[in-house]
Amino acid sequence: MTHAPLYLRNNVQVEPLFDQWYAWSHLIPPTTAARNLTERHFKIMKSYIEEPAAHAAATHNPKMLGGPFMDYPTREVERIDALLQRTRRERSHLIDLSFAIEELDSLLESEATGFSLQRVYPKVPAILRGYVELHYDLNNNPSFRFVEPLLYRTKYYDRSAQSLMLSLISRDERAFVLSTPRLPSDEATILSIPYDHEIVDWLFRLKSEPHTWEEIATRLSAISDNPSFLPKLFSGTPPRPYCRYDGPGVRWRYFGHACILIEAGGTSILFDPVLSYTYESNVSRYTYEDLPPELDFVVITHDHQDHILFETLLQIRHKVKTVVVPRSRNGALQDPSLKLILENTGFLNVVELQEMETIKFEGGEITGLPFLGEHADLDIQSKLGYLVRVASHTLLMLADSCNVEPLLYEHLQMQLGNVDVVFLGMECDGAPLSWLYGPLLTKRLDRAMDASRRLSGSDFAQALEIVNVFSPEHVYVYAMGQEPWLNYVMSIKYTDESRPIVESNRLIEHCRTMGIVAERLFGEKDLYLRG
Repeated sequence: MTHAPLYLRNNVQVEPLFDQWYAWSHLIPPTTAARNLTERHFKIMKSYIEEPAAHAAATHNPKMLGGPFMDYPTREVERIDALLQRTRRERSHLIDLSFAIEELDSLLESEATGFSLQRVYPKVPAILRGYVELHYDLNNNPSFRFVEPLLYRTKYYDRSAQSLMLSLISRDERAFVLSTPRLPSDEATILSIPYDHEIVDWLFRLKSEPHTWEEIATRLSAISDNPSFLPKLFSGTPPRPYCRYDGPGVRWRYFGHACILIEAGGTSILFDPVLSYTYESNVSRYTYEDLPPELDFVVITHDHQDHILFETLLQIRHKVKTVVVPRSRNGALQDPSLKLILENTGFLNVVELQEMETIKFEGGEITGLPFLGEHADLDIQSKLGYLVRVASHTLLMLADSCNVEPLLYEHLQMQLGNVDVVFLGMECDGAPLSWLYGPLLTKRLDRAMDASRRLSGSDFAQALEIVNVFSPEHVYVYAMGQEPWLNYVMSIKYTDESRPIVESNRLIEHCRTMGIVAERLFGEKDLYLRG
């Protein structure tokens, strides 16, 4: 084994962790990480310690899917309590940051009354002074923004909280990531390295570039909490070769949810990468093995955990030439910069795009489009739909955009013309605002207001208006969270009576009566646009 070439197995599950909690995009910026620490993690851990049986029962109740319930049996109280106490000790600076954000909100409520804010700056909590700008909107409503790039250079961006948990996966079921921390296990190993460490890319290159066990052990054993588990992660079996598409026109390939790979004329574009591992399953799928060795562009539509998934992004980072992200509001708590998030986790070429801006490449272009809805009416700008022109074809990628203002699409059609293919999300129920953004709120939102402000996509009527405006030949409903390997980030289980299924069925049937090819995507699919 010492001298034989070894590859990283294709069913090695890699979970990025932040103090043993699954790392999603709001656990990277110091401000959103601090708020999630005190207002999500601490609350769930305390609740589990006090009532472990209630948590165990809730995780077996389908009506409680996605709720703040830890997916552990009652016997883990001691280890969760130890995690809580250790986090309190080691992240006291982030706890202080979270409380300072609350204090700043209260300060502005009482002191920012329409007069100059200059006199308020000395009263800003000490740890935030010099890191925030205070301002009014045009109606004298006060707010603030963080100087985000500067905060990443302080102790509040704490790479020591980051690690990678490696294990072997053989089925789709996994504990929901927003409510269940990952505990050390004999059947896993935690590598104590930050996400931007050079070993990360080296490790994932091992899927296609083998090394000897001696080399592997030398690099990984010292940073592993369970070195004896490491040999199980490697095999002498090489990966199957990738067959690059070099035919005419365009091939697009569906990897599940909102993940679409477009290949044409030697260019590869991957949208919202969320991938399954390779193992036996009744649901056919494409996996990491089905990605090309190089990706010209990885394109992110918006900052939700089912569209920007670090578990996938870190594993493909070494393949990616350019990452395209929507530009944020520049310092708003609810809208952290995706560019800064990715650059501070080791991505080298990150390009921000604004609405109606275009990136050109040989044989085509990618244009950012306005993305309305699905963000619970919060002022969030880091979201874009995309128009891809390539090989004489036009594809419209709208992800979870909700057509709350049909005139927008009429204006866009006048500028862009008709399209060949529309991809549109129709998860039209959507979770309430507090499900994802609750930790960022410093005041409790009225329950009825919370219920009315949803993270929802288009329903039948809204989706049909988009179809009617752009006159596509193909319509594909996607980004529905149906694939079973997405439950750990989505917690969605539909029935035939679920509203998103009923509404998307209506759209598909209506499109077919109009002579449009229409389908709700699931699992995997290839389609070729010739000519």
